[in-house]
Amino acid sequence: MPTNKQLLLVSRPEREAVAGNFKLVTTRTPELAAGQVLVRHHYLSLDPYMRGRMNDAKSYAPPQPLGQVMQGGTAGEIVESRNPKFAVGDKVVGLGGWQEYSVVDASQPGMLRKVDTTHVPLSYYLGAVGMPGVTAWYGLVKIIAPKEGETLTISAATGAVGSAFGALARARGCRVVGIAGGPEKCRYAVEELGFDACIDYRQHPDASSLGQALKEACPKGIDGHFENVGGYLLDAVLLRANAFARVALCGMIAGYDGQPLPMAQPSLILTNRMKVEGFIVSEHMEVWPEALKELGALVAAGKLRPRESIAQGIESAPAAFLGLLKGRNFGKQLVKLV
Repeated sequence: MPTNKQLLLVSRPEREAVAGNFKLVTTRTPELAAGQVLVRHHYLSLDPYMRGRMNDAKSYAPPQPLGQVMQGGTAGEIVESRNPKFAVGDKVVGLGGWQEYSVVDASQPGMLRKVDTTHVPLSYYLGAVGMPGVTAWYGLVKIIAPKEGETLTISAATGAVGSAFGALARARGCRVVGIAGGPEKCRYAVEELGFDACIDYRQHPDASSLGQALKEACPKGIDGHFENVGGYLLDAVLLRANAFARVALCGMIAGYDGQPLPMAQPSLILTNRMKVEGFIVSEHMEVWPEALKELGALVAAGKLRPRESIAQGIESAPAAFLGLLKGRNFGKQLVKLV
């Protein structure tokens, strides 16, 4: 059996996460039992939600245990199988964690999913045609429920969720305005992802300034918003929200290091009779087939062209993850292992 490099979480962050919270170890993969398969990971997925799991705090999911492999999505290939439903060479996605190989009991439903890489690259199944893409789909379709001609906004517009949201919203005839960090990301949102406009929040350091930029980009106000960041970005959106606007609350990355995120004018939610709904996409597995079908079709048709930031080798995962939390990635952040 091959040797296996693994990254363990060995300490909790005190405020900001640091490289010292992780430890690289080398083990040997165990012999397979009946029903199991050995997956060689080609890609590890790095996602903002992982920062919350590092804390020992009450949340929607249990904390990441100390001394164990850091949890996360993976895409790879079956290299040994003792399960008749999976053959050597099958491409699969699962939750193998931050390691080069994983032994999976493939007889348990939902542990592994075969994927077709004929028209969709394997890495996309961790981004646009994976959990981030379904996240965008659920927030848009099930919470915002847009009508043609409405104006929608999204923070972290060029990330894995944001790029999928833009394509899905444009397909429904909406005006889509992104919020992103830096002129290069904003150009990409408009020129490659098809956003109608994109605002560089780094040029607008407070809610008042950003709200004015949103007023210019959204002259008819905001009917729906997808929130990934929180903080003053959400305050600025509330200033421009129309009556009966809907907000899909997916992430609050501005507060992941423990900073409080007070809302400046929560009364606007009442004044505008807004719906604000938080959600966790893993609690809505019933929509995944429908969402993945639409997302795959958008990729195959060239209407969704997601960008990826790819770090090389498992040793690079901690630094890439910490960079993701600072917004240094451009598009979906992955670690390539093969």
